Amino acid sequence: MKYLIVGLGNIGAEYAGTRHNIGFIVLDAFAEASNISFATDRYGDVAHMRLKNKQLVLLKPSTYMNLSGNAVRYWLQKEGIPEERLLVVVDDIALPFGAIRIKERGSDAGHNGLKHIAQMLGNANYARLRFGIGGDFPRGAQVDYVLGRFPAEEQAELPARVEVACEAIREYVLAGPQAAMCKFNNK
Repeated sequence: MKYLIVGLGNIGAEYAGTRHNIGFIVLDAFAEASNISFATDRYGDVAHMRLKNKQLVLLKPSTYMNLSGNAVRYWLQKEGIPEERLLVVVDDIALPFGAIRIKERGSDAGHNGLKHIAQMLGNANYARLRFGIGGDFPRGAQVDYVLGRFPAEEQAELPARVEVACEAIREYVLAGPQAAMCKFNNK
């Protein structure tokens, strides 16, 4: 069985380490823990790995967040992966910092990356792992907040929370979405 695991973010040094790039951060940690590296390919940086008897294609789109659907659609088709084996790792301002929520499908909740993926696939029936980045910003300052860096206290906690997200990806692939949701949602 083959899975496409997508971490959403924006390319470029100015976006590295920002809240909006948590998908890239999680996938980098996941790849590093498996001793694999990404190579630049069409529409993004891609890595291939095995997790027990499963094949994983890891993708960090180079299309910028708001056009992520182009990369996702291309790699699903290229690798022959059905949408039910797609997992998108994304930031979520509605969740407190470090909280993990896995959903099998659902709305984009105002996230432009998820919105574009749904547009390109023609539906929102794909799994997502939402990583909480908190929402403590003044009215009208959302863009600056999500494109900002984590403060020192969150930066100190980030590696442990990213590891939880990596464990959730492993559980999703090996045990399925329901098991991953039961084990990691509200954790």
